[in-house]
Amino acid sequence: MNYRHSFHAGNFADLVKHALLLRLLAERQAAGSVSVFDTHAGAGLYDLTGDAVRSKEAEAGVARLMAAQGDLPPTIRALADQVAALNPDGGARFYPGSPLLTARNLRPGDRYRGFELRDEVKGLLDEALTGFPDATAQAGDGYDALVASMRGASNPLVLIDPPYERGDDYHRAADAAIAARRADPSAVVAIWTPLKDLETFDGFLRRLVPAGSALVAEARLRPLTNPMKMNGCAMVVLGASPGVEAAAHDICGWVAATLGDVGAKAEVWRT
Repeated sequence: MNYRHSFHAGNFADLVKHALLLRLLAERQAAGSVSVFDTHAGAGLYDLTGDAVRSKEAEAGVARLMAAQGDLPPTIRALADQVAALNPDGGARFYPGSPLLTARNLRPGDRYRGFELRDEVKGLLDEALTGFPDATAQAGDGYDALVASMRGASNPLVLIDPPYERGDDYHRAADAAIAARRADPSAVVAIWTPLKDLETFDGFLRRLVPAGSALVAEARLRPLTNPMKMNGCAMVVLGASPGVEAAAHDICGWVAATLGDVGAKAEVWRT
């Protein structure tokens, strides 16, 4: 499975990931200055008239969010407000990736570091973070650089969001999460994964067992019967509070109910 950020930007999975990221960030900030580490940062800002046009996933994701009528859960509304701020003329042409979303919400004393392996994307990330002195982009493999970068960091929040282009991404994502929690047991670590089939996802969760109990927030748009399709997504959070669990219910429930096919559902549970 090839999950390029630019191709899928603004889809239903981004809504789950980014709405929950905002909630995690706000909670960590309530405890003091936070250091955010993003292992697979991507470009930071996406023009949805580019690659995303071909997939049409943004049309079925953020475009529907921005056109939604009636009350939205506060966690979903927070993301919609961020998108609206980047599109003052309305609509959803521009969509913030996790780097820009985080940078726009940093408070004095907070820090963000995003890792990007591809040089051409690193340049776009640098551009997206211009004007945010407390948010930096670093070239390199986020898996390898994570633990060393966390040394001395205060109140760490880690996002592990690989493209799952490589056969070992599930293993490396789990291993990086375990290493981060061993380096700092107070760290909150969130791992995004696609949901294609239960066998792959169950294997990922089994590998993550040494990290301890995890919150699993799933949004399934359709039954997991076709492993060639992204049938849903999950955020797996180590160190999640009851407040984050409640937010995950709201986020996944809204996405499944509003954007899903027949048979869509949300599940939030702890390992």
